[in-house]
Amino acid sequence: MFLRRMEVGSFAANCYLVACDETREGVIIDPGAEAQNILSMVEKENIRVKYIINTHGHVDHVGANEEVRAALGAPILIHEADGELCQNPHTSLAYFIGKEKLADPDKLLKGGDIIKAGTLEFKVIETPGHTKGCIALSVDDVLFTGDTLFQGSIGRTDLPGGSFEEIIRSIKEKLLTLPEETIVYPGHGRESTIGEEKNNNPFLR
Repeated sequence: MFLRRMEVGSFAANCYLVACDETREGVIIDPGAEAQNILSMVEKENIRVKYIINTHGHVDHVGANEEVRAALGAPILIHEADGELCQNPHTSLAYFIGKEKLADPDKLLKGGDIIKAGTLEFKVIETPGHTKGCIALSVDDVLFTGDTLFQGSIGRTDLPGGSFEEIIRSIKEKLLTLPEETIVYPGHGRESTIGEEKNNNPFLR
């Protein structure tokens, strides 16, 4: 599996380019800002982007959707519970970048959906708590957790749609049940593993 991470925008969000080694077909996860830098990465690595996938609807993860979709023709996918979040500049936090509306998604996801790119299969895991429609994406031995689980921390729950009880339940019941060697790629910060978070994350004790 081909994987590149790019830190984008003033919120220092992680945008991921993930692709099948054999076919060079892949996905962009969370293009939050700096569309031209993301597109340059795609061109440099010669990846055919099949989908743009958002782990949730906050602007630091969806802010460059429109420009990236226009350039690549790839549809935008987001969980059904966050589909309308992009239309409200206060719940999506779009007002931080001076936008009233963000790009409409092309397809709404639900838990258990499988997103295919080349030989890769990304499984959608519902992880509400940071927002109602937060998802994680599991593929092979890798997990993209968005703003649900970080190295040594968890996502904020004080924004609209957030719930501390929900995020803890999501993490413990849906993520920590994965193999401990699973590599965690979060929406901000460095990577970790399920084992490291299970044993050391102070929010999960």
